[in-house]
Order: sequence, then C-alpha cells, then structure tokens
Amino acid sequence: MRILVCVKAVPGSTEVKMDPKTNTIVRDGGSAVLNPFDASALEVALALKDAAAAGDPVRVTVLSMGIPATAKILRDCIARGADDAILLSDRAFAGADTLATTYALSLGAAAMGEAPDLVLCGKMAVDGDTAQIGPELAGALGIPCVADVAELVSLADGALTVRHATDAGVATVELALPALLTVAKDIAQLRMPSIAGVRAAEDAPVRVLSAADAGADSARCGLAGSPTQVVRSFVPERSGAAERVEGTAAGQAAKLVDLLGGMGL
Repeated sequence: MRILVCVKAVPGSTEVKMDPKTNTIVRDGGSAVLNPFDASALEVALALKDAAAAGDPVRVTVLSMGIPATAKILRDCIARGADDAILLSDRAFAGADTLATTYALSLGAAAMGEAPDLVLCGKMAVDGDTAQIGPELAGALGIPCVADVAELVSLADGALTVRHATDAGVATVELALPALLTVAKDIAQLRMPSIAGVRAAEDAPVRVLSAADAGADSARCGLAGSPTQVVRSFVPERSGAAERVEGTAAGQAAKLVDLLGGMGL
C-alpha cells in the first residue's frame, strides 16, 4: 500500500515578511516548521504503517512544494518514520495560489511512479487557512475526498471508514480506495523521532524536482498560473484613543451607533 502525505513548511512565528511586489509571504526557511495539521496527517499514515500486516507493507511518501530549505523538514518526516520524500522546488512555482499549487502537487504525486492508494493532507495550512488544497488535489487526481476527518475507524479490503465533521454534525462515511482525506489537527499527535531515525534521515535522499523535471506547464505554475492573487496586504493601524460616552442609556446607545457608523461597522 502506498500512502502519500502532503506537507507544507509554514512560518514558525507571526513575524513574517511580505513581498511588496507579489504580496506573498517571503519564505526564507529560517524559522519554518511543519504545518501542524500536516503533522497530524503524517502520524495517521505512520500509524497505518505500524498496524500493517507483514505481508501487506505500507510505504509512506511525503510530498512538499517549497524552497530548498524545505528538505530539512522532509528529512525530519523521514526521521519520524516516513520512507521517502519528494520536494518540488523551483522559482517557477513561487507565488502559487491553491489552484497552481494543486497542479504542482499532482505532478509530484505522478512522480511516485505508482499511484498512491491513499493521500493524506492536513485540513488546512495555518499560514493560509483556505482548506482548499486537499479537495482540489482529489479532483486533480480523480479520486474521492472526505474533508475534516476526526477519526479513521477502519481500513480493510480496500475500503476505508472514517468519521468527519459536517455542517450538520459528525458523519460516518465508507469509501473505496484510492481516496484522499484531509484531517483535523486533533486526530493524532505526531510522534517524536527516534535516535536511529534521526541518524538515518541525515543521509536520506530527498528527491528534488524542478518544474522541468516534473514536466510542468509554465503557464499553470506560480503567479502566472494563479487565477487568484493578493491585490494588497497591510497591517491595520492601531490607536490607543478612547472616547467616553456620557448621558442617559438612550443617549449613550444613539452615540454608540454614530461611533460605529463612523468606523464603517
């Protein structure tokens, strides 16, 4: 069984820099960490690997798109139990929105050689909060998707049973493989790496693919392939000014309405 886990390097603090020309996050890799939701997805994959029967081994591949420094995070995934890693890294991929990112990730999945039986993604990335990549990737791969999975109930005979959150509550769903799941952060806590795992990961190869290596269409990559772009980003101005509202309750209410209206609320 082949499991593909999509992971993303996200800023490790709220002190991030924005590119004034592209209005995208400047990713220097210095303080990047594994997206917490993706960490949970990786643990789900590793738990399935641990539970696999001897005659039905599970191979876990981690896939990411990012700057070369992202390889360090992928090696950390290997130290924790993943088998191999693929990194899509090229300036051509920079500034991608969710659609362009999905296109690149679909090429990364194809680079595995054999199509994955199960694709796992975090529900969302903490630096974007779109929660779009997983469902979009499922569409690109032509496989069913269940989002916001809180529990993996069973996996047997090529069928997967999960519990996931919906607008109406929690639902139990059974679906055939191959399939894609996006998981909630609380589904699992990523294990710590072993000493042997850390030592093995130091020399573990990370397969790095450029846009040309992946056979990408440049018109579908990066900013050029992104139909949605950030027009402007800014830090809201803060003021410590305060205004005391005096008078009767009715007068205070009327004054408050005026103040809120002046703020555009």
